[in-house]
Amino acid sequence: MDDRASGNAIAGSASGGLPQVRPVMAVLGAAGLSHGMNDLLQSLIPAVYPVLAQKFALDFGQVGLITLTFQLTASLLQPFVGSYTDRNPQPYSLPLGMCVTLAGLVLLSVAPNFSVILVAAAMVGVGSSIFHPEASRVARLASGGRYGFAQSVFQVGGNGGTALGPLLAAFIVVPDGQRSIAWFALVAIAAILVLTGMSRWYAARLGEVRKKPVKSSVEGLPRRKVVVAVLVLMLLVFSKYFYLSSLTSYYTFYLIERFGLSKQDALVHLFIFLGAVAVGTALGGPVGDRIGRKPVIWGSILGVLPFTLLLPYADLMWTTVLSVVIGVILASAFSAILVFAQEMMPTKVGMISGLFFGFAFGMAGLGAAVLGLVADHAGIVYVYRLCSFLPVLGLLTWFLPNVAAASR
Repeated sequence: MDDRASGNAIAGSASGGLPQVRPVMAVLGAAGLSHGMNDLLQSLIPAVYPVLAQKFALDFGQVGLITLTFQLTASLLQPFVGSYTDRNPQPYSLPLGMCVTLAGLVLLSVAPNFSVILVAAAMVGVGSSIFHPEASRVARLASGGRYGFAQSVFQVGGNGGTALGPLLAAFIVVPDGQRSIAWFALVAIAAILVLTGMSRWYAARLGEVRKKPVKSSVEGLPRRKVVVAVLVLMLLVFSKYFYLSSLTSYYTFYLIERFGLSKQDALVHLFIFLGAVAVGTALGGPVGDRIGRKPVIWGSILGVLPFTLLLPYADLMWTTVLSVVIGVILASAFSAILVFAQEMMPTKVGMISGLFFGFAFGMAGLGAAVLGLVADHAGIVYVYRLCSFLPVLGLLTWFLPNVAAASR
């Protein structure tokens, strides 16, 4: 990773400066790969819900509480981690965060009761809160000015890992039970090695990063409009992740209850959906670089509405088809949303990354808890009918300023 070309490529993109010609693909690849391994480990938590629910007799409310515990430890800490590292970069926090995730994963594999499961989920959340702000910053550093592309590479790695987690859980954890979760410690160890290499590359360039001037694509935009835009973007993230939590946390239960699928078949369908999310993420960033962030956000959030409205009334075949369409369209928004926010506040890349990743996790966790309670009282099918209207919030995109992407 440590070549001269890479140093030239990141010179202007480190903190929002002038765009350069080529991204550093070796570093972006490592960022995407490590994100994939990190999110693979995180995705094991919802993927093993059916196993844990059966072993410990958990209801939907308790399942939602596990997700809430994980997501809140991640979401509450991330903005603070990002803000701190904006002022005091910590390259080697990346492997450190993965060590915390590793400890939480091992604890989950031997947890004897519900309380210890919550502690293990919290540890995985803490590891995530350390990982995401700095890893997202490294992706931006290596972007060569193609910020949307870089974030998509980073995000698609995470989505790929999230999709792979349930598939591996279906064939490793479901047949062999809770203790087989410990096998995934090998993934965490591999991630620590990759992150150590990324940290060395990042640490070697801190001097270059500090010397570069900051340039915003929204210079002259009143502070009030910047604040309004950030709030709108956060509401759009709320819509996206509250809806996604209905699928990532409860899709397997929905398929089992409504269509009578086995646990393994339901997890395969979850893998298909999460794979579609990875595809949508890969498309969203580069398209945003080319046509602008705002059109991508319009099409992603509001454009998914007809398909979410149809999903609760579809048969199994069309449920599978619609879940793929929803995954592709809805996932294309996050890279565009994140880069839009970073371009408005280029001196606070870590804080913005932590804020939006954290808020996304928090909304997913809150959604899981609330929807779990709704499912306990009204049924899992009702949850999908209720959530189908959330993309209406995409109309808020109207209030975003029309600005040129910084990379164009």
